[in-house]
Amino acid sequence: MPHRHHEASAIRAHCADVFALDTRLPGMVFLKDRGDTLFGEFDALLTPELWPALCAMARWHGDQHVELIVLSASHGTTSAPAALSLSVEASSDDYWDAVGFAADGDALDSITVAANVVAVTGPSGKWGCWGERDPEVAVFQGFPDTAARDAWRAEFGPFLGVDEALASYLSLAFRSPVPDWYNAAMTAHYRVSSDSRA
Repeated sequence: MPHRHHEASAIRAHCADVFALDTRLPGMVFLKDRGDTLFGEFDALLTPELWPALCAMARWHGDQHVELIVLSASHGTTSAPAALSLSVEASSDDYWDAVGFAADGDALDSITVAANVVAVTGPSGKWGCWGERDPEVAVFQGFPDTAARDAWRAEFGPFLGVDEALASYLSLAFRSPVPDWYNAAMTAHYRVSSDSRA
């Protein structure tokens, strides 16, 4: 079988080495700056189309598995797995089977539908993706260098720097201008390493 499930406690421990699990955006969700930051859409994170992008990040750092944990889920959902680990050899269909359907085959209890906050990394702890449904963004760090980041962005994007994300993804999420306090916090935490034009 191309993917395997690990105990949630082990996956949570790996994620706790990378993320501040109780923090939420616009706070700094990474425990330490892992370089350039790019932003994508939350919904895209939990689709088969993004699986190759996650595998690419894992492979940069020698990880054989991609680990995902659901930190917050919608009320009333019961069967979505709290955590999962998939081999980088798994297919996009395997990823979709894991996130798009609950154990009983119900799509409504799946991670894709039920998860509000997710963290994704690998055993190396050298990269990560944090996604939140409320602001509808996913945050990526762990690019080995600028060339790798730019190639990854071109192949799997669109991905944006923080200023672009505030003007597009986050502006749409707030259905109005992003509040000044949120804008200031996001900029303070993510602009230094996320301006792709720097």
